[in-house]
Amino acid sequence: MIDIRSADSRGKADFGWLQSRHSFSFASYYDPAHMGFSDLRVINDDRVLPRAGFDTHGHRDMEIISYVLAGAIRHRDSTGNEEVLRAGEFQLMSAGRGILHSEYNASDSEELRFLQIWIEPNQRGGEPGYQQKDFGMAPGLTLVASPDGAAGSLQMRQDARLYQLILAPGEALDFQQSPQRCSYVHVVTGQLQLDDVAIGPGDAAKVSAQPAYSLRNVGREPLQALLFDLA
Repeated sequence: MIDIRSADSRGKADFGWLQSRHSFSFASYYDPAHMGFSDLRVINDDRVLPRAGFDTHGHRDMEIISYVLAGAIRHRDSTGNEEVLRAGEFQLMSAGRGILHSEYNASDSEELRFLQIWIEPNQRGGEPGYQQKDFGMAPGLTLVASPDGAAGSLQMRQDARLYQLILAPGEALDFQQSPQRCSYVHVVTGQLQLDDVAIGPGDAAKVSAQPAYSLRNVGREPLQALLFDLA
């Protein structure tokens, strides 16, 4: 079964310095039909003005992934990490028993755009953790995060896997999944045909009770998407 979540149907937030689109209920946006999908709890598409950002605040018991689409994030947290996360890089912050952090647009002139993703962990408490990596733009599926850090991926505290999908125009591949598992596919750029359903930038598809499905770039530009393999 394939269920589409269109970009236009997502929640919205406008704080002036921050424009955000919420795929699932978040902050003041509440939709009981979209509270998450399996252990995937948040996908926010955030645009932040130059020099603006999120002041120091806390998290606990959440796997928080940031993926920079344009610009750069200046990150600082209570475990001593001070990093700049640039376009194309992924960050995984395991909040564990508690962490404080701030995230700012590192530029004085350019807008920052990034995806903020929350995945609920399968264990509570524990030491906070921080990982950061650029996986490049290799064609096909690239494993970005997994429970065991396979193939150099970021290691998260959940039986879930995050892949980056890159397809040139006309390219296609099949994704196999256990009938007991499900997928969430979020399009970043380009036009994707998932089996016989077409989706574009900001659109997403929930795939459940389906052991395999096809992914094809039906646009004229490269396709980029995130694929979550979930329990």
